[in-house]
Amino acid sequence: MADYLITGGTGYVPDDGLTGAQLFNNGEGLTYNDFIILPGFIDFSADDVDLTSALTRKITLKTPLVSTPMDTVTEARMAIAMALCGGIGILHHNCTPEFQANEVRKVKKYEQGFILDPVIMSPDQLVHDVVKAKKHHGFSGYPVTVNGKIEGKLVGLITQRDIDFLPQDKWNIPVKEAMTKLEDLICAHDGITLNEANKILQQSKKGKLPIINDQGELVSLMSRTDLKKNKDYPLASKDEKKQLLVGGAISTHDEDRYRLDLLCQAGVDVIVLDSSQGNSIYQINMIRHIKQKYPDVQIIGGNVVTAAQAKKSD
Repeated sequence: MADYLITGGTGYVPDDGLTGAQLFNNGEGLTYNDFIILPGFIDFSADDVDLTSALTRKITLKTPLVSTPMDTVTEARMAIAMALCGGIGILHHNCTPEFQANEVRKVKKYEQGFILDPVIMSPDQLVHDVVKAKKHHGFSGYPVTVNGKIEGKLVGLITQRDIDFLPQDKWNIPVKEAMTKLEDLICAHDGITLNEANKILQQSKKGKLPIINDQGELVSLMSRTDLKKNKDYPLASKDEKKQLLVGGAISTHDEDRYRLDLLCQAGVDVIVLDSSQGNSIYQINMIRHIKQKYPDVQIIGGNVVTAAQAKKSD
């Protein structure tokens, strides 16, 4: 499919005006103000339009949108959202290689309905913090872990029911004194399917379902209200294992070969060389290294501005 799209297999040839190939292959530089798109005759509705586009030779996107590898734009949450909507997110590399690889794992492990980054309380935080969090986030059920972080050992859950009848002068007591203890919770183990978890929520009539691993550490959370709001994503970008697609950016420096190894081990689908000058020996050497060591990983190089530069990097 990607090869078909890249070679212009779906190209429309107009009776007048210029085709895209004619417009861009005449050797002249153009800006957006230099041309307009010529409307053509249609005999179909907007619902019949297919925007499937080639990202690489092996990856196609049903929604041709890619989020940039900037630290203020693309981490796991954005990459998940982009992939669900048919695009792809490219994770930035303004971080440690280990952090970036872990963001890749979050995207690849994502399953619709599971909250991978829930708001978490620690046992020593105050009930006042729970009330404040509810005002800020709009919901009132929070898992409680030993360190107040995801992958920390789960010790309880605090919800609005636990603090409903607490007078305001008692809001300074620690969460551990008001929360529902672990032994009174219904939990599910990591690896459970969405349908299985949904059944547990329905049968238990609970609002939250913590998902823990064999060590009792919190790995995700399911919410009854979120399940009600869940919708299908028919355009989602997925690999052959039905996991969401995700890209990772690296530099052309030799030290980023270690970053490359971690990203590929985490399951990244495409590597983007984040370089302002792609017409360099450094990018060419990095592309050769990636192709030799990871022949199945797709590569996007840049930035190049001429056909000759692109061929040199191929």
